[in-house]
Amino acid sequence: MDEHLSTIANLINALKSFPGIGTRQATRMAYDVLKMDDEQVENITKAIAETKSKVHACPRCGLYTDKEICDVCEDENRDHSQLLIISYPKDALSFEKNHTFNGIYFVLNGLLSASLGRSVEDLHLDKLIERIHEEGVEEVIIATDPTVEGETTALYIANALGKENVKISRLAYGLPMGASLDYADSLTLERALKGRTKIE
Repeated sequence: MDEHLSTIANLINALKSFPGIGTRQATRMAYDVLKMDDEQVENITKAIAETKSKVHACPRCGLYTDKEICDVCEDENRDHSQLLIISYPKDALSFEKNHTFNGIYFVLNGLLSASLGRSVEDLHLDKLIERIHEEGVEEVIIATDPTVEGETTALYIANALGKENVKISRLAYGLPMGASLDYADSLTLERALKGRTKIE
């Protein structure tokens, strides 16, 4: 990037590390930073630093929180007999924003993938089974994305939980194969939950 000062080029490269941000967007953002006053820049850098230092995975479910235990796990008004398995913490945002699910969560933090080196050990199913027993879970709803990796992971989890005394179901997707949960609208998610099917 010879056309940019080295300092700006470094900022552009740093911004490009965000998923979905290409060179053009990163360049625009970098030059926008130069238009900001010192207070705006300080607020942004402070917010990033605090997010990184204070936010962590809930030790019970894996959702992000800045408390010891997340709000979902602490909420006694939630239905703790229903547990929704999701791939990543961000997948819970759609359900929570649209109030389509009132149970608790378990985050896998990824799917089975040979190409990415993710094996069954990375799913931490022992922790999942422990949570099922502790919470008195009656139904486990698997909500991995409708992709090859998502389907493979869902089937493995269903088999692994076969000996547990819980109903195991899978979202009835109104989404095409390869779609992502975080792009689903509220009506699609609601129908997917209501139309979930038992995994045999």
